[in-house]
Amino acid sequence: MANSEQAIVAGGCFWCTEAVFRDVIGVSEVESGYIGGTVANPTYKQVCSGDTGHAEAIRVTYDPDVITLPEIYDVFLGTHDPTQLNRQGNDVGTQYRSAIFPLDDAQREEAEAAIARWNAEHDREAVTTIEDPSEWYPAEDYHQEYWEGEGQRNPYCLATIPPKLMKLRKSFQDKVKA
Repeated sequence: MANSEQAIVAGGCFWCTEAVFRDVIGVSEVESGYIGGTVANPTYKQVCSGDTGHAEAIRVTYDPDVITLPEIYDVFLGTHDPTQLNRQGNDVGTQYRSAIFPLDDAQREEAEAAIARWNAEHDREAVTTIEDPSEWYPAEDYHQEYWEGEGQRNPYCLATIPPKLMKLRKSFQDKVKA
């Protein structure tokens, strides 16, 4: 991709948010990982304990000539429940928080605007936090592209991911890959 930028978001289980963004036009790469915590090089087990402060997150590489950062944030907020504090469905803990990790001041302004847009269009307020950028740690290899592989046989994923993909296709038809 000739022109690319990155955005980091956390919306619960990273398998779920990764699966959504792999279907978004203009997105060339989605990497699952950990951000926002205090432990260097955390493992999945450590993050799942809730003791490291990290969020399960995704780093999205996209072409801003095809999809803009505001559109990335709108898809993010529109495909998970940003009103749930430190949880998504049955996943409970700060590691499942709804958060945006802007990489610079311009991304912070876009994140603030996206949350304001979401709040103006809904009855309940988003609790999505905007957190300072911190060290990004890629998740273990077996978490990458999880839905495309093991996720298709995982009962949790089969219950959780298809509704998010349906929401993507319904609410963001013009942003879905063919």
